[in-house]
Amino acid sequence: MSSVKIECVASENYKIGESPVWDEKENSLLYVDITGKKVCKWNSLTKQVQAISVDAPVSSVALRKSGDYVITLGTRFAALKWKDQLVTTITHVDKDKPNNRFNDGKVDPAGRYFAGTMAEEIRPAVLERHQGALYTLLADLSVVKHFDQVDISNGLDWSLDHKTFFYIDSLSYSVDAFDYDLHTGKIGNRRSIYKMEKEESIPDGMCIDTEGKLWVACYDGGRVIRLDPETGKRIQTVKLPVDKTTSCCFGGKDYSEMYVTSASEGMDKDWLSRQPQAGGVFKITGLGVKGIPPYPFAG
Repeated sequence: MSSVKIECVASENYKIGESPVWDEKENSLLYVDITGKKVCKWNSLTKQVQAISVDAPVSSVALRKSGDYVITLGTRFAALKWKDQLVTTITHVDKDKPNNRFNDGKVDPAGRYFAGTMAEEIRPAVLERHQGALYTLLADLSVVKHFDQVDISNGLDWSLDHKTFFYIDSLSYSVDAFDYDLHTGKIGNRRSIYKMEKEESIPDGMCIDTEGKLWVACYDGGRVIRLDPETGKRIQTVKLPVDKTTSCCFGGKDYSEMYVTSASEGMDKDWLSRQPQAGGVFKITGLGVKGIPPYPFAG
């Protein structure tokens, strides 16, 4: 094992930092602060953070083939023009559920934007159950609903051969797999491939590496874990200096750096004094594995 090093690159104490995604063209990490209602960009060359404030909880951000970004905002898919700081709604979901909001989202290898919803939290991880659903925004800007009865729609990624879709509904404490048809974007045959251990707590955001292994951020577990989806075994644990680790992605020049977002919401003064970096964004180097570049939304 090479020596793993962890550093806090953005110590803004975000309320709920989430959805990190590497923008190669900009040498930057994009991410959101959900309840802080901000889309952020950390430049790896200047080490500066720029942020755009939006009018609702913003839960994920993705690259767009035509340039700029797409985001999930409240219960809307929306387009974000960074330089103009302009947000335009693409479409609404869950119109009959005013208490819902989007949560995590990611683009599949064919350029479709997958994202799911959940009820607004009363406090972290406490909410009305089974209110969410999983959706896909297609390139023609139409929306497909895959299933509902979701608690907290969370981490998602695809196997290297694009035949399996991995997905987390956080309160199931499980990482699930589906058969995936890249041509149609359809999913089926859901099964659990990993059940969380007690100390790992709640599964949150997720990404895949070039060896086909999954990395899962453990909310309230203060760690990211590496799983083998074939065997259902945990093969590595990396502990972070904060409890509320929320999501992870690979980035940097050759995608050998891992970026991990975290949250500070729901922590009292005493807890925060013990974890002053809570809500920060962390860079992990020396993992000895690389990730794959994010796919851009095709629409």
